[in-house]
Amino acid sequence: MPAHAIEAVNLTKIFYSKERRGWFKRGRTKKIVAVDHISFKVRYGEIFGFLGPNGAGKTTTIKMLTTLLIPDEGDAWVCGYHVVNEANRVREVIGLSLYSDRGFYWKLTGRENLRYFAYLYHIPPKQAEKRIDELLKLVGLQDKADVLVEEYSTGMKSKLNFARALLNDPEVVFLDEPTIGLDPNSARAIREIILDLKKQGKTIFLTTHNMEEADYLCDRIAIISRGKIIATGTSSELKSLIERRDIIVVEASNISDKVIEKIKGVDGVAYVSKTIKDSVSMSGVLRIGLNGNSRDLLPSILRVLVNSPIKVNFIKPSEPTLEDVFIKLTGRGFYEEEVNSQRATK
Repeated sequence: MPAHAIEAVNLTKIFYSKERRGWFKRGRTKKIVAVDHISFKVRYGEIFGFLGPNGAGKTTTIKMLTTLLIPDEGDAWVCGYHVVNEANRVREVIGLSLYSDRGFYWKLTGRENLRYFAYLYHIPPKQAEKRIDELLKLVGLQDKADVLVEEYSTGMKSKLNFARALLNDPEVVFLDEPTIGLDPNSARAIREIILDLKKQGKTIFLTTHNMEEADYLCDRIAIISRGKIIATGTSSELKSLIERRDIIVVEASNISDKVIEKIKGVDGVAYVSKTIKDSVSMSGVLRIGLNGNSRDLLPSILRVLVNSPIKVNFIKPSEPTLEDVFIKLTGRGFYEEEVNSQRATK
């Protein structure tokens, strides 16, 4: 058996696009390094998290590891098989759930879709039907099994995608944002299934931008930003990178950059990151890292909030999170990174 379930060495992917100039003209060619010479190893039987904002390079990485994209540089192996030179062998030992519903046939039912993919895996018909029933029940789609996929909600498609990844009883399961689009109860159920897969000895490669999910599920985490891995370790190891400081969380609406700049101007404030959940009301969460004691600094921060248009729902202290690690390593919060990434690709 190879030493590692997954190994990547200097893995790189570059895309080229034409810059738009007006409605009909295209400008110069733009080079986008989506994944920039990353290297990592995943042990057998662990849940390895690939954590980063949207646009960081997570999905591109998972596509290279699962033979859907050919790397421009570097090498990677899954269960000892090279992802380019032995692509067919890689496909035999993996299961894949990508964050997309484009891989399904909308005019077929959920059951018929799984049946089709089971045949592609050469699973015998009787065994396939039994496996399909088990998986539909596992993800909570048994009552919707014979409904056309075009009638499925986003969450139902995510569940079907997850079930498809397990059809061939793979050694390594690649899950790309598996809980996006799910309600809290369904997301919790999927997380418990992932933990159960680990108990069965499966290796899980999980991409996510949900820091709480990574913290809860993953044995080890690689944080990726702008195509580069900036840190790898257990959640505890990553959080230990942060010098001990008080952190305040403010949930509010009518958040503005002007208010944030005023908070940053308070003596003793190390950083302020924002996460906007509703762009209409500009409601969201501010994380305020402090160099000093929160008891000493809180009155000054409250004065800024009271004298601004911001509407505060609550303020509470917080333990360091993986977002604080990301801020320390990059100088940016997750939300800011996602917004900048979206602007860069336009």
